[in-house]
Amino acid sequence: MSNSTNQKQFGPGSRHRNHGPAEKAKDAKGTFFRLLGYLHGHVVYLIAALLCIVIYTLCSLFGTQMIGIAIDDYISVGNFSGLQFICAGLIGIYVLASLFSWIQSRVMLKLAQDVVAQLREEIFEKFQSLPLKYFDNTTTGELMSRVTNDVDNISNALNSSVSQLLQGFLTIIGIMVMMFAMNVPLTIVTLCSVPVMLLATKAITKRSRNYFLAKQQRLGELNGYIEEIISGIKVVKVFSREENALKDFDDKNNNLLQVSVRAELYAGMVGPIMTAINNATYAVVVAAGAILMVTTGSVTLGMISNFTIYAKQFTRPFNELANQINTIMSALAGAERVFQVLDAEDEPEEKTDVVTLTSVEGDVVLQDVNFSYEAGHPILKHINLYAKPGQTIAFVGPTGAGKTTIINLLTRFYDIDSGKITIDGYDIYDIKRENLRKTLGIVLQDTYLFTSSIRENIRYGRLDATDEEIKAAAKLANAHEFIRRLPDGYDTELTDGGSNLSQGQRQMISIARAILADPSILILDEATSSVDTRTEVKIQQAMQNLMKGRTNFVIAHRLSTIKDADLIAVINHGEIIERGNHEELLAKKGFYYNLYTSQFKEEIV
Repeated sequence: MSNSTNQKQFGPGSRHRNHGPAEKAKDAKGTFFRLLGYLHGHVVYLIAALLCIVIYTLCSLFGTQMIGIAIDDYISVGNFSGLQFICAGLIGIYVLASLFSWIQSRVMLKLAQDVVAQLREEIFEKFQSLPLKYFDNTTTGELMSRVTNDVDNISNALNSSVSQLLQGFLTIIGIMVMMFAMNVPLTIVTLCSVPVMLLATKAITKRSRNYFLAKQQRLGELNGYIEEIISGIKVVKVFSREENALKDFDDKNNNLLQVSVRAELYAGMVGPIMTAINNATYAVVVAAGAILMVTTGSVTLGMISNFTIYAKQFTRPFNELANQINTIMSALAGAERVFQVLDAEDEPEEKTDVVTLTSVEGDVVLQDVNFSYEAGHPILKHINLYAKPGQTIAFVGPTGAGKTTIINLLTRFYDIDSGKITIDGYDIYDIKRENLRKTLGIVLQDTYLFTSSIRENIRYGRLDATDEEIKAAAKLANAHEFIRRLPDGYDTELTDGGSNLSQGQRQMISIARAILADPSILILDEATSSVDTRTEVKIQQAMQNLMKGRTNFVIAHRLSTIKDADLIAVINHGEIIERGNHEELLAKKGFYYNLYTSQFKEEIV
């Protein structure tokens, strides 16, 4: 079954790319212009910043011009009274320049933060629309690195680099006009250094760009590993694998160190090279000016002074670009990784004529369903199943047989390859996705609770629920008593996914949340496999309360918990090999019989 995909567009100039880590920046120029596209929505800030830069540049240019005038017209002739007015004018010009430079920096800071906030919002919104398989294939630490480190690198570049590029461009144009107006031969001498600087910068940045992207990628890998180890720290300590964890961390950290050193090494080469070229340019300008002054008389001492200052100001944008090269390269590498997330394929597109089910009886049919996570490796083969309203269907079988995969298909976390799944006669692809998932309630083996109060975690099942409805759901889930005994009761704050509660208590809160949601179809995925027998009894009672009047799908770990199921489907190697109720399957003395009797013996022992 093929489904078209909805490529949601984010940001200016957004275009589709296949997700996947790149070894080098494939389109630095395209990434740069796409990033600049985010400035389109901030025209007022850009105009204000540009105006400040223009005033600052004009002040710098005229200040330099006044220095030449002061040398030729006042200092050289000894007119020190007139020099006082020139100095006062220079002070006023440079104070004005400093003021507008400060205003420009504040404006660009505001602009940069707005753009960064927009990027973070787009990434988080994108997370909500990405299919589950994307998160299965990408570590949490890697995703966090893109939202934090990569976006911060973009912020740093926007704070400084954009304004410096604008200021540099205007400075270059203004200085060229002023120099050509004063003396053409001396201007040509000054400009001879520009091609050398451009060639040197291009050669170095070509090498450093790849290292900066590799640095961001390895930083993401390191963050992913740290997040994984912290999440599984109990397992690390139980098996005394601290040394192994340290070794793996050192390997990843050293890999990051190596590419970081290379990236910074190449970026650091630009500054000294530019300084050497600049110093050589000053010497050449002074020498050429002196020769012209002696031979032609077309150059004055003040003009030579102006040209040396203009030469410094002219090369400053190139120097600043050189000094900012690591910031710019990091920003481009980070932006490319951010755009990879934004360009990833969303969940399959909804049909235009989808329906919204207002009341669901719970009639579920799986007709010749086939599915594979990877092409050529089938997970489910020709699954046929029919659940009548109010029935309980149990899935049993060895690990990896495909039980949970059926649940993932029912919820449309993944799309089937072929076949059909219907609810109350409607193909699930004809039902609005949000409506479909609200119809289903899921209680998983590994519960997830948010860092919030118990009350708000239960309310997550239905956000408009009252406190009384929350307590009623907790009572049906057998959670009210233990919650009531907690120091803060329902206002008890949970930490780190509910780590301050037992596994059984977390499961009962999860059941209360599902009860509050009041789904028409319930899915229980080995909900009692990780608790003790006494807690299991309480959870079983809670689940019985939850299952009343609903169509239920149960993935069973302990077969003793599904004796009363209306139908038990035995799955092995992706196929239903046996079906029937508990007594019928035991009478067949087949796969289920062997599975049940072996488990029963283990429980007796």
